[in-house]
Amino acid sequence: MTREEKPGPGITRKGLLQAALIAVPAATVLGGLPALARTPNGQTLEPTPLNCDPDDLTHDQIEGPYFKPGSPLRTSMLDGPGTRLTITGYVYGINCQPIAGALLDFWQADNGGNYDNVGNKFRGHQLSDPSGAYTLTTIVPGLYPGRTRHIHVKVQAPNQPILTTQLYFPGEPRNSTDTIYDPALLMNVTTVGSERRATFDFVLNVAGSPPSSPSPSPSSPRSPAPSQSPTPSQSPTPSQSPAPGGTWAAYTNYAVGARVTYAGLAYVCQIGHMSLPGWEPPNTPALWVRV
Repeated sequence: MTREEKPGPGITRKGLLQAALIAVPAATVLGGLPALARTPNGQTLEPTPLNCDPDDLTHDQIEGPYFKPGSPLRTSMLDGPGTRLTITGYVYGINCQPIAGALLDFWQADNGGNYDNVGNKFRGHQLSDPSGAYTLTTIVPGLYPGRTRHIHVKVQAPNQPILTTQLYFPGEPRNSTDTIYDPALLMNVTTVGSERRATFDFVLNVAGSPPSSPSPSPSSPRSPAPSQSPTPSQSPTPSQSPAPGGTWAAYTNYAVGARVTYAGLAYVCQIGHMSLPGWEPPNTPALWVRV
């Protein structure tokens, strides 16, 4: 995905949204829309694009030297000390419909600005829920030499190209000196007690689909995150059968390299995980590759 041209003059849905939110307090979220964050000098940030205009596609950025495949499936990366940070948001298509089952793979520096290149500290991936929502609990990353504060992420809608990008924090002194920094990738960040809360919505250059249920607000309960194990009532029973015409089954622990069949096709597992309904191999190309 390439970076889109900057929008020309005129009023867009994005501009109308910005005007509508201009009076909303920074700590407030209405109807699932992110509130405006403000920098220390009171400057209002541009809201995360929710209008899904072509000019508001999420910008791509370089991967950097520290990406590692095979991160654990989880929504919490509290792997060390630091200021707790919770990021919530949605993955949308260009038609402003949510994308369910989108892969989001995050990695970042620890509180001291160091990346774990041996293990998987501050690395993790998850899939967006049926409403396109995701939640990540982590810490505010430390400063890496020569860079401003940032979080890396890869986002992939099922069977679509991967978007590699970075998320940034408002009010950081190094934002003005970091040559990679892109203000279009600023999260909306607020402070609640001793914690930070942020919102960011990804807009991919693909078509979404109508949500299977109303999209919850970031403060509303959501369906179980992909990193959660099934409850006893969800556990497989002898009456459950494999997928039609194949050996893939839900609620099964698959290791990297495991082979299954589904609908007459063979697949190999790329990331170890416990399968859930909706994660059938054709729907999760990040987890399964055809062989």
